[in-house]
Amino acid sequence: MAIFSKSNVPQFSVDVYQNEYLPEGAGEVNAIVTVTATGGGTIGSAVSAPHLFSPGQGPSAAVAIMVDCSGSMDYPATKMRNARDATAAAIDTLRDGVHFAVIGGTHVAKEVYPGGDRLAVADDTTREQAKRALRSLSAGGGTAIGTWLKLADRLLSSADVAIRHGILLTDGRNEHESPQDLKAALDACAGRFTCDARGVGTDWEVKEVTGIASALLGTADIVADPAGLAADFTQMMETAMGKEVADVSLRLWTPVGTTVKFVKQVAPTVEDLTGRRTEAGPRAGDYPLGSWGDESRDYHVCVEVPPANIGQEMLAARMSLVIPQPDGTVQNLGAQGLVRAVWTDDMVASTSINPQVAHYTGQAELAQVIQQGLDLRKSGDMDGATAKLGRAVQLASASGNADTAKLLAKVVDVVDAATGTVRLKAKVEEADEMTLETRSTKTVRVKK
Repeated sequence: MAIFSKSNVPQFSVDVYQNEYLPEGAGEVNAIVTVTATGGGTIGSAVSAPHLFSPGQGPSAAVAIMVDCSGSMDYPATKMRNARDATAAAIDTLRDGVHFAVIGGTHVAKEVYPGGDRLAVADDTTREQAKRALRSLSAGGGTAIGTWLKLADRLLSSADVAIRHGILLTDGRNEHESPQDLKAALDACAGRFTCDARGVGTDWEVKEVTGIASALLGTADIVADPAGLAADFTQMMETAMGKEVADVSLRLWTPVGTTVKFVKQVAPTVEDLTGRRTEAGPRAGDYPLGSWGDESRDYHVCVEVPPANIGQEMLAARMSLVIPQPDGTVQNLGAQGLVRAVWTDDMVASTSINPQVAHYTGQAELAQVIQQGLDLRKSGDMDGATAKLGRAVQLASASGNADTAKLLAKVVDVVDAATGTVRLKAKVEEADEMTLETRSTKTVRVKK
């Protein structure tokens, strides 16, 4: 384990869990990498980088809240009222000195507060002004989420701050722009700010909302009952206010002849980072990990190495944590982890599966079979859906993922969890199915 420590900076540590022993001729190496950040304030210090600190405590931050104001937000009328109340609760959670804006989203994006293509700075006065401005929010028009994100990006980038974050609420499908337009907006915003996305009610598209959160390294969830929005928004904003470092990347170096098969976040949710690699010099690549507060996350790294003879060993990969700087250099956070490969003829050593690797391989499969099962159910393949969701029940039960097991039990009748024997329920509430799909990537951590 390596630890990075400096006053005012969170301490980052990297732990690697793997079985390094391979049988002769084998070349696939798997490791679970736990990254933990604890304590500290932010990168730099108040003296050397005063713009990185808000008055009061914590690093400087800017937040844009995007509220769906399309016509469907009027049905039922309580939905718009709950959205206003939730946004007000989020504004109350902003700490003094944080830059912020509220955006009303329809087929166009409108600045609700403060206006003038700028951000407000949170204090008692601006928080009250913003909450008064929310009274003007009314429902009418279409939905073009890409325009909301582009306005949020423009506003957030106007502030010289350490953390940039968005909160997006929608109740409907993105019907007034093409999927290509939304993807282009997400590509333009990726790496510039993180964003949590929420779907309220049951008329929105799960893959759209989870896709937004995934592209912008945020969280996605359903708020089936609009009455739950205020608590959810408060929680999201508290988490955003707890972030201390932005733009952390996992730098992975591999020796000649080695191929990175994949890099996935596996806890607290499953997120494939493989395609997000940016090259970082000879045989090294950076994978974006987003913003960090006091927290711990797990990653599954799989590399293919050239097979070797019994008794040989090699360094299969070396990991470090870095923060890219505006001038093209990086700040190294000092934490480092090593992945090894050792070839042996000891069958017991080479065939034992590391418990961390086994656990998260199962969790990744769990997320996949839930998605596949729900897709098959929607397409009318009930036998295929039963098989996939039965496997999901079996995996959730075996790994102790009680939350996912509960959600599955609202979609299938469980006959025998251990064998994955289930029957599809004849009638399933739409909110229950959407909740299972939205939360399918949430994992439980391995009991260390």
